[in-house]
Amino acid sequence: MSIAPGWYVDPADPDTRRYWDGEGWIGAPIPVDQTPPEGPPPVEPPPPVGPVPGRPAAPTATPGPAGGTVPPPAPGPFPAWPGPGQPPGPGQPPGPVGGPPLGPGPGGYPGPPPAPGQGYPPGWQYPGWPGRPPLPRPHGLPLASFGARLVARLIDFGMVFLLNVVVNGWFVYRYVEEVTPYFREVLRRSMAGDTSTSGLPQPGEQAGGLQVAILLIATALWFAYEVPAMAGNGQTLGKRLLGVRAVPIEADQPLGFGRALRRWSTLGLPTLLWYCCGFGLLLQLVDALSPLFDHPLRQALHDKRAQTVVVRLPPRTPAGTAAGHDAPANPPGDTP
Repeated sequence: MSIAPGWYVDPADPDTRRYWDGEGWIGAPIPVDQTPPEGPPPVEPPPPVGPVPGRPAAPTATPGPAGGTVPPPAPGPFPAWPGPGQPPGPGQPPGPVGGPPLGPGPGGYPGPPPAPGQGYPPGWQYPGWPGRPPLPRPHGLPLASFGARLVARLIDFGMVFLLNVVVNGWFVYRYVEEVTPYFREVLRRSMAGDTSTSGLPQPGEQAGGLQVAILLIATALWFAYEVPAMAGNGQTLGKRLLGVRAVPIEADQPLGFGRALRRWSTLGLPTLLWYCCGFGLLLQLVDALSPLFDHPLRQALHDKRAQTVVVRLPPRTPAGTAAGHDAPANPPGDTP
């Protein structure tokens, strides 16, 4: 694989760039934020003979256990990269000791190399974490756990249920009256071992309309409870009690009405499909469990649609300031 010559970030020192002539590095490095010149750098003068101040001396053979000598560690396959048995030096990406950079091919750089002047040089693997990467901290805040999100959602469901008891109670009562004769007769026949369905009393004519009205009112109450609160500060009552908040991925700011509506509609609008053999309830269950299978941001389906994440807020001191943040020593207008 032939790589075009150009200026690339030096993997041994990511703060500098060096020129790659297609076969190796040439010329002196330049700062990474400096605009590279057109073409290769000027030819460097030959290095002085002897050790250079500030650099370690070249590796030499060391005495062996049986009176012989142990050859020095072999140099790495690229400039300033450790060879087998040598630890990474300053500024080098973390990785296994003596691990050379992976080039194109099986087990190597997964895709085309970066363009000249962008990223690491051709054939070099971007430095990664040697073990499990740390959890992301959007805007410097830890992600909320699934347990905290679940408890907050249950609190919110309880509040919406109480609102439905007050507003929707009469419609539910009328619906129960319409369907009670049918279910009472079905229960009586099942207790008697009668499996016939002939002659069953049908639900009242208003049962279907009452069911639709109940679902519409329940959806409207959920909308009124959640969307304005989420648009303002990203918190419903349940989230406030559990100390979690929904924020946009790109900035720590209020969600706004449009984003809060998109976020709620993915979870709330399927309530209208409860009429279809509980299909809406199944969709809501899948949405509620989706953070368990999303990595690394633990986004639910409604989070993905609105491009939000749920973070855990730092605990607050009695003075009302977040823990870990110092309160102003002298409030405005006070003198020491």
